[in-house]
Amino acid sequence: MKKIESVYGFRLTGKVLLLAVFFALYSAGMNGEISEEKSIEVRKRLKMLNKPAVKSIKSEDGDMIDCVDIYRQPAFDHPAMENHTIQMEPSDESPTLEPSKNTSESATTVISQVWHKSGSCPKGTIPIRRVRKEDLLGAGSLESYGRKNPYVPDTTHKKINEKRLEHFPEVNRSVTYLITQGYSYIGARGDINVWNPSLESQDEYSSAQIWLRNGLPQNYESVESGWVVNPKVYGDMQTRLFAYWTADSSTKTGCFDLTCSGFVQTSHEIALGASIDPVSSRFGNQYKISIYLYQDSNTGNWWLQFGERINIGYWPARLFSLLTHSALYVMWGGEVYSSKIKTSPHTTTQMGSGYYAEGLFGSGCFINNIRIRDYSMSLKFPDWIASASEEVYCYHATIYRPGYLSEPNFYFGGPGRNPSCP
Repeated sequence: MKKIESVYGFRLTGKVLLLAVFFALYSAGMNGEISEEKSIEVRKRLKMLNKPAVKSIKSEDGDMIDCVDIYRQPAFDHPAMENHTIQMEPSDESPTLEPSKNTSESATTVISQVWHKSGSCPKGTIPIRRVRKEDLLGAGSLESYGRKNPYVPDTTHKKINEKRLEHFPEVNRSVTYLITQGYSYIGARGDINVWNPSLESQDEYSSAQIWLRNGLPQNYESVESGWVVNPKVYGDMQTRLFAYWTADSSTKTGCFDLTCSGFVQTSHEIALGASIDPVSSRFGNQYKISIYLYQDSNTGNWWLQFGERINIGYWPARLFSLLTHSALYVMWGGEVYSSKIKTSPHTTTQMGSGYYAEGLFGSGCFINNIRIRDYSMSLKFPDWIASASEEVYCYHATIYRPGYLSEPNFYFGGPGRNPSCP
């Protein structure tokens, strides 16, 4: 069972747990009730997020997946999407991925989700994970539900590489990553090792992902995808496939999956926000997901591909200004969000597998088959890469080459608080 601590910082057991539950109920009203005004707001929000379903599927992991008419999805609630015509498939031919030169390390690629065991959505619909009342009540506010806390540069830390790296550490976040920059990037992919890291509290999250960004650190645009454990959005500790976007460093725009208008889904096979199974175990079977984010050269839309063939959907170019052209840098790695980042005591929330990168295959979390796409329209290994860890004693990274002629793999992760990370 995962460790969950209270917001007050101590572990809840026995009588302490009973007192905490009583206090929570008392704070919300003796019956855990909410005001009528708040209840009305929640119902309106749920109605906006949960569109009428053609078919609903009860997943064995507790999710309800609604098969929604493709033309009634949340994307069309966005003012910029008025009169938008759905692009049903990319106009570019998918570039050929060069075979990996790494033969000593292999993991099984996961292309299914737990809800697939219980049914499927018909063509003409898209699968949407149903948002519950509890999900909204657990958010900081109804308006911010599904959106990350705003990114605020941590001015107490220096840039990691003054000459090349346009990345600043951020308040309440610890990021460990591989980065490339110096070109106009219109795509990036990677195979991301899937784990289920432990979180210290319900308002934290841990992800392994790919970012494509443009803009200054304090006001950038980004499209992202990978896996995440995020109880504040999903209400549990399961590892889930996610997509994310923002046009202003998450200040007022963007969200996970389809929890706001923006992303246009076209696939009836994959549900964003649905859980991934199986996940890797230390020194046991290893599993990974393949993620490819790329820009359509004709429309400027940013597509998300899962596996080697499923185009889940796209972020319309009109959502952005800088990203309508290209991304200026690409990152692969992990992110932990917590109010206890860069403080003491540090959070015990894990990144990746929860073990340091030095454990390598079977212990550390990895991303391999790393590729970028530029205007040459080919998928290739970046010409220049660097790795960085903002809290090296809490979460660490290493670039590892299995053999002399092999291309490098990126390993990252860590346990959070430990004797070296107080």
